[in-house]
Amino acid sequence: MTDVMKARDAAVSGALAGLAGGAAFGATMAIQGQLATVASIVHTDNVVAGLAVHMVIATVLGAGFGLLVSRQRARAGETVFWGLIYGAFWWFLGPQTLLPLFLGQPVAWDLTSAQALLPSLMGHLLYGAVTGIAFVVLQQDTDPLWQRPSRSSILRGLIAGLVLGLLLGLPWEGLLAGAGYALIASPESTGPALVRGTVYGFAWWVFAALTVEPLLFNVTLDWSQKAAAADAHLMPAYVLLGAGTAVLYTWLGLLSTVLFTDDIRLVRTEAAGQRGLRALGYGALAGIAGGLVFTVVMAAVGEFPLVAQMIGSHSAVAGFVVHMVIAQILGISYAVLFRRRSFDLTSGIGWGLSYGFFWWTLGDLTLLPLFTGTPVDWSAAGIAAGFPSLVGHLAYGAALGAVYHRLERRANPWWQTRSKAAAERTVARRDQIRGAAPAMWVFTVLIALIIPMLVAGAP
Repeated sequence: MTDVMKARDAAVSGALAGLAGGAAFGATMAIQGQLATVASIVHTDNVVAGLAVHMVIATVLGAGFGLLVSRQRARAGETVFWGLIYGAFWWFLGPQTLLPLFLGQPVAWDLTSAQALLPSLMGHLLYGAVTGIAFVVLQQDTDPLWQRPSRSSILRGLIAGLVLGLLLGLPWEGLLAGAGYALIASPESTGPALVRGTVYGFAWWVFAALTVEPLLFNVTLDWSQKAAAADAHLMPAYVLLGAGTAVLYTWLGLLSTVLFTDDIRLVRTEAAGQRGLRALGYGALAGIAGGLVFTVVMAAVGEFPLVAQMIGSHSAVAGFVVHMVIAQILGISYAVLFRRRSFDLTSGIGWGLSYGFFWWTLGDLTLLPLFTGTPVDWSAAGIAAGFPSLVGHLAYGAALGAVYHRLERRANPWWQTRSKAAAERTVARRDQIRGAAPAMWVFTVLIALIIPMLVAGAP
């Protein structure tokens, strides 16, 4: 098949997928009475006209999505993530920017306007997810993006989801999330799985807590900022549910490989302690660099005395020491989880940002209150109070990933090969990482941008 034919096929599949995504988005718009706003583009308030305009736009955008992702070599899970990102991009470009211009209104890119358009953002995320799923299905005959998981993989997902669901008080949600994760999971190590699970958990919060549960139990759909803030306390739980499910799913897979694989060449025998003291040392150094960057934020908000309470002190100096020790520990864990995962500076920063976001959820919102003897506060107000720490964690992660990549690159350019077979494996691996990782990095940044919209002004 020529490149032109592949592009045409991708565009047609994308257009059909866009129709499916538009139908899902249009249904939510009808429930919330938003179709009249779309109809204003053609200077009417007729709901039918609004639906027609909406479906035309959804089809055109779907064709564009098909052309874009066909070049990414992304698998099924990443295609869905790219769909979410694509939907969020068109929310910003459409309702936030182009629609006001069409209606002769000023463009407002402030927080208040974004909060007012939060229902539209949720709808665009739904559109992107459904479009991504539909595109994967439509491409299965010509360019398969999804491989049917085995029964053992589904069982692993159910077990992992149930275990984490019971720990977090979300048993049924955990079962469903675990089964869903098995459908999009790819063979990967713990670090990338942790990042995939983190963004998967946030997407599951939007799907389950904000969409399905209100429709099932209240027969209504309210994506307003007030309603989202009321359910914000569930967001950290779903993020940890997704991350924990992904990690446990990966570990169970490794365990089954060790127990049931006869060919010892297929078993990874290298333990974590054998991966090199040098890598751990680089992780500690990178952690120090990230910790120093984070220090700027902590000093600005006066958080050192709070951290010092972990050792029964209130001294800012003690808090700084504790902070730097934790920064090194997390840096070492990053080296264990993400060793040989940074092909370039961009990928290093991407993995680091994602890791920093995970530790904001697990560390600042969860473990820090427990260690300092204060109640865990996952409410909208509690999340809003922790937003400066989110900025710090993202800065820490970016510096951590960048410095670790530089150190690893100087001492161990592991991507350089000496044989044709090794070179081919390296190219394949780089293509795999480039197809999977960028979607997760970008979606992590998207989550960080959405959080202020959800919790700003929370009582």
